Amino acid sequence: MENELLNRVEGNANVHRWSEHTQLEKGDSITIRYMSELSDYTRISVTQNNLQELKAIWDQWGNETKQSFYSKYGDLPYLFDIQVDKSLFRVLAQFWNPAYSCFTFGEVDLVLTVEEYTALLRCSRFQCDRIYSRAACVPTFGKKLMIITGMSEQWINNKIKEKGESKCIPWGALKDLIQSHPDGGKRVDIFALSLYGLMVFPKALGYVDEATTDLLHQLSKQVTFVPAILAETFRSLNACRRASADSFDWVPLLGIWGAIGYAPLLVLRQHGLRQFIPTAYELVQSEFAYKGDDYKRKVSDISSAWNKTCRLKGVAIGPTTTPEYVEWRGRRINDNIPRPSVEGARPIEEYLQVMPSELEIMKQEFERKNLELEKRIAKLEEEKIYLSLDVDVQKREVEKERKEKRKIEEDRDDLKEHYKKAQVSLKKARIGGSSNQLQKEVREEKSKAEYWERKFQEI
Repeated sequence: MENELLNRVEGNANVHRWSEHTQLEKGDSITIRYMSELSDYTRISVTQNNLQELKAIWDQWGNETKQSFYSKYGDLPYLFDIQVDKSLFRVLAQFWNPAYSCFTFGEVDLVLTVEEYTALLRCSRFQCDRIYSRAACVPTFGKKLMIITGMSEQWINNKIKEKGESKCIPWGALKDLIQSHPDGGKRVDIFALSLYGLMVFPKALGYVDEATTDLLHQLSKQVTFVPAILAETFRSLNACRRASADSFDWVPLLGIWGAIGYAPLLVLRQHGLRQFIPTAYELVQSEFAYKGDDYKRKVSDISSAWNKTCRLKGVAIGPTTTPEYVEWRGRRINDNIPRPSVEGARPIEEYLQVMPSELEIMKQEFERKNLELEKRIAKLEEEKIYLSLDVDVQKREVEKERKEKRKIEEDRDDLKEHYKKAQVSLKKARIGGSSNQLQKEVREEKSKAEYWERKFQEI
């Protein structure tokens, strides 16, 4: 970056002018003739170390020991509670754009930032501009382990193993030390070494790599490990490329196995600032590993650049963009990333929704259950109305049956009375009536009696 922007806080407008001028003068990270080395599909292994034993040790510690760790090494133990979504991780990796060290989703760029990692892994001892840098001359792996663990050279040499091209120490040996070491401060340091080596910078399953001890050795100098974590995150997503620049229009990051650059001006919208054209010249060539004859000079140049940082001062005005940025973004050449399909497309606002708070989630759940209860009450009220109608119908049926029963009883009484009269008539007929007339009357009375008897039995 130009000298007038170095080592001070600069206004948004000045950085805006400088960035667009540099981009016009030097060009983008890649050009039209660029041929991507990336395949259309990336296979990613999401195998990780089992951290249950490490977490169990942390859970057993008292508050005083935990506070000692927080003050010295930051809030890393909170990462124990994060569940890795392996499917999401595989999908996100497909959208990693190595040409600009960012995720590209259609017209939107997203990138992990130093500010976010600093807030997440908060540690008051770290100085934000005092970064970890791999020293040209460092103590041997064994010497660094002796300093961190306080163990003898013989013990250290017996535990050191080789995995591929690097040396390492097994987690089992460190676990035994954490549980049995008489020095409480050393237990905290060994736990930190294990946490960095198994969770933050894993290389071989079940082992802590030599490079992790170099980082931990330098943390006592109040250097910040955030750029190193960010660098290794980017390098794990990028293919290895050779860097050749001696000055930087973007931010170079030194990791523990190599270095890479990223362009924070690319994602000003993430901080609520106006997005203008960022400078990203040769960003695609920024990555290199700590190998070969020239890497030490590159590390020295990056370390010097971090002594002259520039911070952007601006007023948060919402996620707006300049017209020039929209035009540049439309014609920018990306690396080989999935292209968005317009079929079934939805606005980006539907995807970038604010996560509701726990209170809002509880409120929504209460409202949902309350709505279900209201629907159930309404259904019960409806059933009650139908039941009351059924009761009325049943009452009318019962009343009708009672009336019919009374009528039949009255008819039965009439029948009895009529039968008595018939008996009297029969007696009179025997005395003075004709035989034919008498038989006729008997048959009629008998027929009536049978009819009403059947009717009575039906009830």
